[in-house]
Amino acid sequence: MEKNQPLSIRNKRRPKGLTSSFTINFLHMKNPWVTAWWSAAFPGYGYIILGSYAKGFLLVGWEFFINIASKTNTAIMYSLTGRFELAKEVINLDWFLLYIAVYIISIWGTYGLTVDLNKLSILADREDSILIPVQLSSVEICYLDKRNPWVAVVLSILAPGLGHLYTHRVPTSFFLLVKFIVIAYFSHFLPAIHYTFMGAFAQATAVVDPQWLLFIPSLYGFAIYDSYVNTVEYNRLFGMEQSRFIRDNYQSKYIYKSLECEFGKCS
Repeated sequence: MEKNQPLSIRNKRRPKGLTSSFTINFLHMKNPWVTAWWSAAFPGYGYIILGSYAKGFLLVGWEFFINIASKTNTAIMYSLTGRFELAKEVINLDWFLLYIAVYIISIWGTYGLTVDLNKLSILADREDSILIPVQLSSVEICYLDKRNPWVAVVLSILAPGLGHLYTHRVPTSFFLLVKFIVIAYFSHFLPAIHYTFMGAFAQATAVVDPQWLLFIPSLYGFAIYDSYVNTVEYNRLFGMEQSRFIRDNYQSKYIYKSLECEFGKCS
């Protein structure tokens, strides 16, 4: 902790996190290769993991539109089943080539941003900045507490976005829920599941739309991973905030002096 800094500067210069009516956004250490991988899996997901919602939602919407216009998922399905000529016929190159710029900026941007945010996270820990654990407004209540990460996983499996709602990331939750509803409707995902449970596999195969269905794996994978990691880090943040409060309000101010004397630094 930088003890020479006034308390007012410590609390504002490099904040550890922010609680608002609709989300809890905070800094914690992340692997830049993980965020880069999620950006490769679906451009925009890496930024959402980092809490950069505006960039993340913009890139996800861009990729969603380009993918549908170029019929990329349909071409992938044909390629995976060995029908390469059909894949060549169905792909729309006018739209498909726009993928290059989106992938480069998304992967490069999230990797660099993760490295920078990791540095800020370390500095925020050293400065021991204050985090307000409770926020009240006329429309919502937001507070830090201990939560079970496996509950977030189960909720995300039931419907992507519910796990983020559990951890009070409302913007991400709303975005994922809307995306899931749209994809499930146009892909006929739920009727296909119904036919599968009934043993009517031919009907399940016939009713599903592969162009929309191939959005499902990345959506579920991201929702489960991000909600689990967020819950674990929220619990850690809750412990840090509680520890700081107890230390500042209940720990004897003479303990530092006694420790200095113990290590021979007492003046």
